[in-house]
Amino acid sequence: MTAGLLLAAGAGRRYGRPKVLVELDGEPLVRRAIRLLGDGGCAPVHVVLGAGADEVPDLPGAVPVRHDRWADGLGSSLLRGLASLPADVPAAVVVLVDQPLLSPVAVCRVRAAYDGGALVAVATYAGRPGHPILLGRETWPLLSGYAVGDRGARDLLRDRPDLVAEVPCDDVGSPADVDTPADLRRLRPVSDGSASGADPRW
Repeated sequence: MTAGLLLAAGAGRRYGRPKVLVELDGEPLVRRAIRLLGDGGCAPVHVVLGAGADEVPDLPGAVPVRHDRWADGLGSSLLRGLASLPADVPAAVVVLVDQPLLSPVAVCRVRAAYDGGALVAVATYAGRPGHPILLGRETWPLLSGYAVGDRGARDLLRDRPDLVAEVPCDDVGSPADVDTPADLRRLRPVSDGSASGADPRW
């Protein structure tokens, strides 16, 4: 059983409102990301909510996780989300709510790398690490010294490359993220997943 963890707690200051409330093709980004994880074989799926949590629509197929300290940044949301998962979950696939062109195939690929023995599996695009990222439970205690402010697992994985399996995903989607309304408008014509995308964040 590999869980899915969706980080969706930020205020979306550059966008002008929380991205958890933003829609693409008439569908909230948060529901799109839940479907991504579910279609990729993840269960259960937990969604970390913060800014705008009271306005979030129903989240079928997912467990909402309130994070009152969401303003502390991405790192605290990651730790909150991992802590919310059941004790028998051995690994979690992490994605961000603002990357709507990720593919369920990429989720399946990082899960397969874990099944093959990797403690951490990171999707790469043009050789650069992005999402989804799978974190085996054995690595979660290591994150406490790294997941600070708006930094998640990146620095831990930089320091511990021995833990990381890179999984090329250039052919199955895009890590393009939505930081502004203009970014969303650029994605609309290619929301079938064919965009080349922007640099990933992880």
